[in-house]
Amino acid sequence: MNHLSYQTLKESGYDGYLLEQAPERVLQFGEGNFLRAFVDYFIDMMNEHAGFNSKVVLVQPIATPAGGFDLAKVINDQEGLYTLYLRGFENGEKVNSKRVISCVSRCLNSYSDYDALMACADNPDLRFITCNTTEAGITYDPSCQFSETPPASYPAKLTQFLYRRFQKFGSEAGKGFIILSCELIDNNGKELEKCVLKYAEQWGLEQAFVDWIQNENIFCSTLVDRIVTGYPRAEADSLNEANGYIDQTLDTGEIFGFWVIEGPQKLKEELPFAEAGLPVLITDDHKPYKQRKVRILNGAHTSMVLGAYLAGQDIVRNCMEDEVICGFMNKAIYDEIIPTLTLPKDELTDFAHSVTERFKNPFIDHALLSISLNSTSKWKARVMPSFLGYVEKNKELPACLTASFAFYIAFYHGSRLTDEGLVGQREGNEYTIKDDRKILEFYYDHRNASNAELAHDVLSNTDFWGQDLTEVPGFEEAVVKYLNDIDANGTYEVMKKLL
Repeated sequence: MNHLSYQTLKESGYDGYLLEQAPERVLQFGEGNFLRAFVDYFIDMMNEHAGFNSKVVLVQPIATPAGGFDLAKVINDQEGLYTLYLRGFENGEKVNSKRVISCVSRCLNSYSDYDALMACADNPDLRFITCNTTEAGITYDPSCQFSETPPASYPAKLTQFLYRRFQKFGSEAGKGFIILSCELIDNNGKELEKCVLKYAEQWGLEQAFVDWIQNENIFCSTLVDRIVTGYPRAEADSLNEANGYIDQTLDTGEIFGFWVIEGPQKLKEELPFAEAGLPVLITDDHKPYKQRKVRILNGAHTSMVLGAYLAGQDIVRNCMEDEVICGFMNKAIYDEIIPTLTLPKDELTDFAHSVTERFKNPFIDHALLSISLNSTSKWKARVMPSFLGYVEKNKELPACLTASFAFYIAFYHGSRLTDEGLVGQREGNEYTIKDDRKILEFYYDHRNASNAELAHDVLSNTDFWGQDLTEVPGFEEAVVKYLNDIDANGTYEVMKKLL
């Protein structure tokens, strides 16, 4: 079979949408699966349905290891084309959609193609910069120097690029960028802008450049929401056979997608998401939507999976097929989490309904043990705000969220500490608990403690929670009661009693 290319598609009689030629109007730092299944999908849809007419230049922000897989080369060999599968449940129906994405023009490596990358700043058509350089990508590293080609950190690379743009077009209004940051950190766009301004100061760049950064560029914080499962290794051969071409950059993700962009309403004039019918919201405050995602979707995961694992389940989808476990999760969401949130109730319940559909996705085997990683910090960030908000509002404990805390403690009961983690047991079989080493050592040291002693020491550990949870009226006694019930009857029976 031939490799994917425009010629291959023409020869095969492909009749789907393709955009072979268009101006390069988007620069994207990050060439990985997520951005290609999310941002680039949206751009491709805008090209087809709203006349956006834009190509994306991908940038590989790190050097390719010697002898390693050179994704940039593969992308370029395929002329930027790749096949994207979005799969799952939508409105109760099983969906498996396929689309050849044609919005990418080329991929540059910021190390081997440094000059070509910087030359993109001279392109008068370029208007948008998108990025997802992982949570560690938006960091200020003072060792980075202006003379390096390139410096190590992404914000330093971006500062160099912006300065080149300023030198070329600084006297022209409207030649700055709309920058859409997709990293999974709070206020990602604002944090990126802070780093850029620090480098401008460190490198002694002129005040006119600093003014240009702040006046001609818009750094947007965004919330991204789509599970992307990436290259389907187990299915790749059969998919290529069915397509009639070899695609080395196949990508897969769930059908659900939602993007919240914090920025001025005038962005709608330049980014026609609405005209293309896309689930993208431009708002002056993205935080309520992030809170909704973290508390409902992530909170549902964290409050349910540890108890479900101890009850004998292994993947999320099977949990949704169990009336007791799914019922426990839904009771936590609808009765205890949603009442603590600020968005309109119908928006919250619609999102909650989508969460259940997403968890039922037949194409994703989402392992409970993988979700259990770092559950201490996850419970604090995802569940504790809802728990405390419910207590403050109702002057009583939320039963399911309280039980979820007991499930967390029970899951962290281990008898052996190894380099891999703390080893626990489920029905005679071992599993590995993975978290910060000090947390695992704490639980190992408490392996022989009574439920009452353990609950007290966990709840009062301010290093874990940032506060003493024994001060929440009735919480300690309730957790001990649940732990005793788990020992006697198991987590499944505890869930069943709560329904």
